[in-house]
Amino acid sequence: MILTENGTLPKKEITMNQTTIFGDIHGNMPALTAVFADMQTRGLNNLYCLGDLVGYGTFPNEVIAAIRERHIPTIMGNYDLGVGHDSDDCGCAYTEPAAEALGKRSIAWTNAHTSAENKAYLRELADRIPLQVGDLRVVLVHGSPRRVNEYLFANRPESSLFRLLDMAEADALVCGHTHLPYHRILSDGRHVINAGSVGKPKDNDPRAGYVVLAANGRDLAVQFIRVPYNVEQAAQAIEASDMPHAYAEMLRLGKG
Repeated sequence: MILTENGTLPKKEITMNQTTIFGDIHGNMPALTAVFADMQTRGLNNLYCLGDLVGYGTFPNEVIAAIRERHIPTIMGNYDLGVGHDSDDCGCAYTEPAAEALGKRSIAWTNAHTSAENKAYLRELADRIPLQVGDLRVVLVHGSPRRVNEYLFANRPESSLFRLLDMAEADALVCGHTHLPYHRILSDGRHVINAGSVGKPKDNDPRAGYVVLAANGRDLAVQFIRVPYNVEQAAQAIEASDMPHAYAEMLRLGKG
């Protein structure tokens, strides 16, 4: 596989029959370490990352280093965009003032503890990655093809998903951002897949999550994999820092 200098894919599509996709690590190095070990045990390759390497967790530089040293093609998440530009806005859609206040503290902490070199790396990440998996055109995004911080929940009206797939010129769209894994097959046979989250699951399951796609022609198999990891290590690292301690309990419960 030929990559650009910063580990992203060149513009032309890469054809394969199987690919492994993960994202929303959010500074959780214990979770990422466990996921990489699980992938190695399973013999998985063709790894791609949907972004949001940083935020909420206390290992932003370690997570970025692990992605960079493996030259994993990676998309810019909304948190990566904010931290890359030293912004106080993570692009998150908070529904409660208390959650927004915690989020402001989280991005301030992450801005203060992410190196200038790694911020430069975050600024250079791609906004999408096109792949050819079997005979399917697959497009990887963080939020949606339209916006980095658009939430594609599983109950999105099919008509809206049709428009987004048309916009992306895709047979299958793989996204993250919601931290809620799902695979939806639309009435026209196209696919929308959310890979879930490595480092901050929100589906009441604290285990790290990722997804494997395998295609035989136009037949697509989607496997969701959950990986136990040392949640306490990640949670206690938060509690030992100035990061809001509420995020530690969220990790323990698998809630957002």
